[in-house]
Amino acid sequence: MTKPIWIKHAAQLATLAQYEQSPRSKEAMSELGLVEDGSIWMEAGLVQAVGTTKELEERYADRLHEAEVVDATGHLVTPGLVDPHTHVVYGGSREREFEMRLEGATYMDIMNAGGGIHATTRMTREASEQELMEQTARRLDSFLTHGVTTVEGKSGYGMNVETELKQLRVMKRLQEEHPIDLVPTFMGAHAVPNDYKGREDEYVDHLINEMLPIVSKEKLAEFNDVFCEKGVFTPEQSERILTAGKKYGLIPKIHADEIEPYGGAELAAKVGAISAEHLLKASQEGIAAMAKSGTIACLLPATALYLREEAAPGRMMIDEGVAVAISTDCNPGSSPTTSMPLVMNLACISMRLTPAEALTAATYNAACAINRQDKVGSLEAGKQADVVLWNVENYQELQYLFGVNHVKSVWKNGVQVVK
Repeated sequence: MTKPIWIKHAAQLATLAQYEQSPRSKEAMSELGLVEDGSIWMEAGLVQAVGTTKELEERYADRLHEAEVVDATGHLVTPGLVDPHTHVVYGGSREREFEMRLEGATYMDIMNAGGGIHATTRMTREASEQELMEQTARRLDSFLTHGVTTVEGKSGYGMNVETELKQLRVMKRLQEEHPIDLVPTFMGAHAVPNDYKGREDEYVDHLINEMLPIVSKEKLAEFNDVFCEKGVFTPEQSERILTAGKKYGLIPKIHADEIEPYGGAELAAKVGAISAEHLLKASQEGIAAMAKSGTIACLLPATALYLREEAAPGRMMIDEGVAVAISTDCNPGSSPTTSMPLVMNLACISMRLTPAEALTAATYNAACAINRQDKVGSLEAGKQADVVLWNVENYQELQYLFGVNHVKSVWKNGVQVVK
């Protein structure tokens, strides 16, 4: 049997222990469950106890000699970070588009010229399952080194049955083989394939009648996502897709109001989506509807930075009662990063979240956005022992010293995966 692990004397332990509501909104996003001189006892892959070092010394007095001891003096300890929105499984690279953007091309200019999602779709269709496995595993390794222990991943770079299933099967294999928990989302509605241009409703029919049944039968996804945007899928088409997915047991998510106001936030509330993503241009009415429905706003400040757009109004959303999560949006075209620490920094700088709110958005609320709050996102007895030890003394310093990876050690299910 493996030894229990005892982390002790943390300068600050942010437990994120469950507060009054799930997910957290308004003032609850600032409640980090801080413990000074904090301590965690991990065993059998789970958190067994959390408290002060003195409390755990007394509780485990007759077993202290059994434990592997980690002295966290001078360090911050938090739950493993959770990234609730990525496109991590894809083939190829699009660095040329980065240069095109700097020369003045817009996101939609590149997409309409056959780049963007369509370029990655071509490369992903051409890649073998093993090639996708190897490329994605490297990205997941990078996530781990940045303190991320749970990642949501979307299909959507296939837009045909064969490649959509290939992406989802890669995720299933990696969930079994890689330390990170990889949560699968079906996103056949990422764009309209070139061969369906002018026949968009036919593609929606194809997705509903042919793709969704196979995804459901093989149990390859938990969520169903759609890009509701002008020039992609209309609110009416998006509602059809999300409603059909619910009949197959897939929980709705929605890319909404990224490029212009388009009613995506309102639709998210209407269909009971667990989260709405992007929301740079969400209307006041849509934000109010999300606050009422409990739909989580999954905000992507690195994407806004990369596209040189104004970030989503995170401060206003929290003040209006919307629960906010944040994510890298790791993808090859508009946010090729695996750094959740950077995303937390940007949430503070560009969206005016406080350091406490940013940490909540990257842990507990992010777990809620992928229906994993009962397992990860906080350090509580009975939850997975997903823990990060940081080279800073407190959570404010984690956000203050921006653009730096402060990770010292990471444990996944009680096993040290980053040293």
